[in-house]
Amino acid sequence: MNLREENESIKEHLRKAFSLKEDSAPHEEIRSRLLDGGVITGTNLCVLVCAMVIASVGLNMSSTAVIIGAMLISPIMGSILATAYGSVSNDFGVMRNHTIGFGMQIAISVAAATIYFLLSPVKEPTVELLARTSPSFYDVLIAFFGGLAGIIGQTRIDKTNTVIPGVAIATALMPPLCTCGYSIANGRWDMLLGAGYLFIINAYFIFLAATIILSVLKIPKMKELTEKEWKIRRFLMIRNTIILAIPSIIAVYYML
Repeated sequence: MNLREENESIKEHLRKAFSLKEDSAPHEEIRSRLLDGGVITGTNLCVLVCAMVIASVGLNMSSTAVIIGAMLISPIMGSILATAYGSVSNDFGVMRNHTIGFGMQIAISVAAATIYFLLSPVKEPTVELLARTSPSFYDVLIAFFGGLAGIIGQTRIDKTNTVIPGVAIATALMPPLCTCGYSIANGRWDMLLGAGYLFIINAYFIFLAATIILSVLKIPKMKELTEKEWKIRRFLMIRNTIILAIPSIIAVYYML
């Protein structure tokens, strides 16, 4: 084997090692997994309320273990991944339904946390609550790469997905919503702004990461976009990413 053939062989091995398509599940199975994971049912909503109360107690008592447990049982990430699937596949009915479901989950979560903190005798913000009010660009990186790991795990042939629990802990969707509930219950609007922003960047960059991976996997389209429609969508995605990232970058500058 000459040098050129050896280089080509190395490149081929590297391509296979890092290829997302080598062990990806069939498109129909990916669709079923993601859309089933984002279904809003009575059971999911009950589990969501339980997770919110558990997370609120953990934040209220500064118990990291309790907060992690709440993040593990929360079903909220499924709606983000299902919405990303609807966006990439241009299935606007799916995207609309799961976006509405996601909004419903947010409203129920904040309401449950607000009620808990109204009833809680502990009114002073704990270290865990305050930690969710000062997001920075590091949180953007965690959400984005956590989202990449989550969607890659969900699209593999192997159904035993051990990635999602870790992603749920790392990206921390529940604690910021709980902190929003605390802020509303106690009139701490300064904390509400920071916690709300942390939740938005976590949710958005998980969504962005999922859309990138699903696009790479060439998920079948329900409708093909025109060149003009594609340019508009790409522009909006870039614009929204920049707008959401800028405050977090500024926050890192002030941390130095």
